[in-house]
Amino acid sequence: MKKEDLRIVYMGTPDFAVEALRCLVEGGYNVVGVITMPDKPAGRGHKLQYSPVKQYALDHNLPLLQPEKLKNEEFLDALRAWQADLQIVVAFRMLPEVVWNMPRLGTFNLHASLLPQYRGAAPINWAVINGETETGITTFFLKHEIDTGEVIQQVRVPIADTDDVGIVHDKLMMLGGKLVTETVDTILDGTIHSIPQEEMGVTGELKPAPKIFKETCRIDWKQPVKRIYDFVRGLSPYPSAWTELIHPDGTTVVLKVFETEKIIKPHNLGTGSLLTDGKTYIHVAAQDGFVSIRSLQLPGKKRLKTDELLRGFHLDNSFKMK
Repeated sequence: MKKEDLRIVYMGTPDFAVEALRCLVEGGYNVVGVITMPDKPAGRGHKLQYSPVKQYALDHNLPLLQPEKLKNEEFLDALRAWQADLQIVVAFRMLPEVVWNMPRLGTFNLHASLLPQYRGAAPINWAVINGETETGITTFFLKHEIDTGEVIQQVRVPIADTDDVGIVHDKLMMLGGKLVTETVDTILDGTIHSIPQEEMGVTGELKPAPKIFKETCRIDWKQPVKRIYDFVRGLSPYPSAWTELIHPDGTTVVLKVFETEKIIKPHNLGTGSLLTDGKTYIHVAAQDGFVSIRSLQLPGKKRLKTDELLRGFHLDNSFKMK
């Protein structure tokens, strides 16, 4: 079968999912339909906002479905009408069996980790938070348990010590588009060879990648400097790590922290204590040294470098972080 004859249905929502869809469309593959999340209210006016995948589909005149519920009979009938040979899922949602089992060639997913490591909703964040020096992308066939299906292909990607999650996200996104088309090609030419994840010989414990909530993002200054440094870059630029700045009078303000540097040195200060000249630097005491905050944000303000923020915000060593 030629790629022009293979009927593909594509499912995805965020920016990460647009690149693979673009590679399929521009590569001449036959995308007969796109499925994305319903529009969501956003911003102060709560205007309905299209997902990035919806916007791409509209721009390229691709048939589109936005089901609230994936077991809805009206949706399932519309999906069957597309007569897909293959379904591809990138950053969408958990599919019921009636959906992933529909095409004759099955449904495969692109996941942003080296499965079976980092199964879950936030694999890129957790790999950086945990200080990994390598991650990657995986295509695998869907089955009942989330992120557990047979692996088709993987690409390994190094994580530099200075990479934040935004940088790693963009690397994996670009490689993911290419891997999706390569995976389709192996299905088309019959060279596909998938491997059960339990046969992949992973050493050490499996690390999860659960969904990240606001409280997940709070900095614990009692941790070692390296752990805090990795935590901040694993959440930067989004959803961002945060901490409470405590004024000497006891009032607090929430600070988002985007960029830090490590200063490993002994000290006798309590964790969360501040060292600052009020002009150019903010150092926060941690377990085994100091975390130098390089970029941060006050509520309702834009992200600033530390020296920029200190020009308009009074700070001295009587403040603390909590």
